[in-house]
Amino acid sequence: MGRGTPRSERRADALSRERIVEAAVELLDGAGEGGLTFRALTERLATGPGAVYWHVANKGELLGAATDALVAAALAVEPAGSSGSPQDGIRAVALGLFDAIDAHPWLATQLATHLSRSPLGSVTPRILESIGRQVRALGVPEGSRFTATSTLVHYILGAAGQNAANAGTHRPDMDRAEFLDAVSRAWEQLDPDDYPFIRDVAREMRDHDDRVEFLAGVDLILTGIIAAHLPPSGRDLRN
Repeated sequence: MGRGTPRSERRADALSRERIVEAAVELLDGAGEGGLTFRALTERLATGPGAVYWHVANKGELLGAATDALVAAALAVEPAGSSGSPQDGIRAVALGLFDAIDAHPWLATQLATHLSRSPLGSVTPRILESIGRQVRALGVPEGSRFTATSTLVHYILGAAGQNAANAGTHRPDMDRAEFLDAVSRAWEQLDPDDYPFIRDVAREMRDHDDRVEFLAGVDLILTGIIAAHLPPSGRDLRN
């Protein structure tokens, strides 16, 4: 039956693309990419495959749509600071992506794939634009903006992805605090001649907050960008 017939139009109207993407995200959250199949999707939506194929052609398109929806929501987070500075804007983007990846660990792999293999899709330009626009507003000169922006993006996605991966590797018989305490104690027992740094930071590692540490890393990069590219009169690091 043709795509424009009344029957197929009624079937398409009964199920929105948004609801399909929402169900796909639920499946991905529950079982990862391997759990996202059209059979599982149609069962969750209580519909036939034709209604789903009306909106998405294949699993790749569905993964892309789910990734795009979560990124759009993450980048819509308003800055927490009141200054409205570019630094606040970058922090908001960073934390929005961090929280999205923390809530949906499979997203880290998808974002890495989009960044390296699908730069023409909507996800990569959207992330680069959200950071790059703030880098430009910061006063970074033309010719240095791409390096500054890509450095921030790679740190944000890499650190957020590593945090999500770490959360999935804790021992099942321990919560996060117990796991970090066990690691810290093990580090404190290492040979002081071979591992002086590790022993020094063992206690800091035990007590650290992942989100706070992540944002501190963003601020370190911002401090370097400002010091390298802005004149002294423009280096207001308090923002």
